[in-house]
Amino acid sequence: MPGLDQAEVDLAARLFDALAARTRVGRGIVRDSYGDGEQAAHDLVRECALGLGLETSTDAIGNLYLTLPGRERQAPRILMGSHLDSVPQGGNYDGAAGVVAGLCVLAALQREATRPASDVTVMAIRAEESAWFDVPYLGSAGAFGLLDPACLAVPRSDNGVTLEQTLRARGFDPEAIRARRRLLDPSRIRAYLELHIEQGPTLVARGLPAAAVTGIRGCRRFRNARCRGEYAHSGAVDRPFRHDAVAATVALLHELERCWVDRLASGADLVVTCGELYTDPVLHGPSKIAGDVRFVVDVRSLSDTAMDAMISHARQEAARLAAEFRVGFELGETSDSPPAVMDPRLRTRLAALLETPFEMASGAGHDAAVFAKLGIPTGMVFVRNANGSHHADEAMALEDFAVGVHCLLGLVRDLPV
Repeated sequence: MPGLDQAEVDLAARLFDALAARTRVGRGIVRDSYGDGEQAAHDLVRECALGLGLETSTDAIGNLYLTLPGRERQAPRILMGSHLDSVPQGGNYDGAAGVVAGLCVLAALQREATRPASDVTVMAIRAEESAWFDVPYLGSAGAFGLLDPACLAVPRSDNGVTLEQTLRARGFDPEAIRARRRLLDPSRIRAYLELHIEQGPTLVARGLPAAAVTGIRGCRRFRNARCRGEYAHSGAVDRPFRHDAVAATVALLHELERCWVDRLASGADLVVTCGELYTDPVLHGPSKIAGDVRFVVDVRSLSDTAMDAMISHARQEAARLAAEFRVGFELGETSDSPPAVMDPRLRTRLAALLETPFEMASGAGHDAAVFAKLGIPTGMVFVRNANGSHHADEAMALEDFAVGVHCLLGLVRDLPV
């Protein structure tokens, strides 16, 4: 396997097996953010780091740092990492692969008796999955003092215990978030590197083991969109007299799909999704024209311009279709997340380290976005993963994982101080 000794591959296999054994619940993985599952994963990788002779430390909100000391300890360091939590009944590789990859890189450097120019640290990041607390990038954003202190009142989705209470119960310090305390200094980070499984089918379809990531798509989302019409009898009201909220909403979604296809044909980077669409179960019925529909439209791209154009088009079409169908659309304001573009130099080097160079955008969010938005040079590599992600059937081959680790190892060796 390129760039790695069998010892590092065996280390990865043992860690993945141990993570699954400690955190599998039924078919899936449950590494709940700040819960027992995530803590078990943190304990495991800390044990591994101590066995490798690495330095370990934990910050005020629980992020774990595993460090191979460099020759110039005061120089800005290289960070590698990802998160260790999972969604409920998730897979074994989402997030964890990035932490294991970092440990494999440090193990390879030790095997080669290579002391890096600066410290190289693996960061096991807390609570990236907002399935547990509705706070994006809790661990990484919190490390840079970027969180709104109001997030401390956010309840955990399954038990209602607030984030502040949860942090205190784990022995961490919520005052660091309340004071917006900076636990990491961006000026002290030379680069941030993250390996992650691809969460879609592109690499499987192309027959490629890995890809360099161009950037993490931003998002514009109509989170609480609504169409209001009038309920009426399905057999008694002819079309000219209907105020059909379902028909109007479907027409709007069809128009957004048509526009998306056109913009893809012109070369735009864009994805458009309606992930929620429902009528009121108390009022709807098989013999009723529906008078109320709620839905969500999610628009993502590496380009703010492309997202803004689609949002503008959605508003224009909603106004046109409201008149045509005699309904009212309430799209509301969008919740926005800007794109995060990966460092061009790191992208180029990552692609060059692949036997078949390939680059692609990430449609899902990752902690790398937080680092990139702070101006820290950030690089990311995707590893092929069959069966998608956020469920129990994630399937990453160790051979593909080794290709991704080879890329990280190459970057760590090449980065100038």
